[in-house]
Amino acid sequence: MDKRKVAGAVLLGAAALLYGVSPVDIIPDVLLPFGLADDATFLVGAGIGVWRLLSSARRKKPKGPVG
Repeated sequence: MDKRKVAGAVLLGAAALLYGVSPVDIIPDVLLPFGLADDATFLVGAGIGVWRLLSSARRKKPKGPVG
């Protein structure tokens, strides 16, 4: 696995978790449907980003001849 991509995935996941528990939001949670929707959108987007980083790091082809 590519260590830089794994580190990026860990940082992205940590940032998503921090945003999820942070009291500071783009749209306040007081506006229930909209406040929760921005949190959910951000967390789902971060989850997709982590998944893509990890899956691309796993698909990396080995260097040199195999055999």
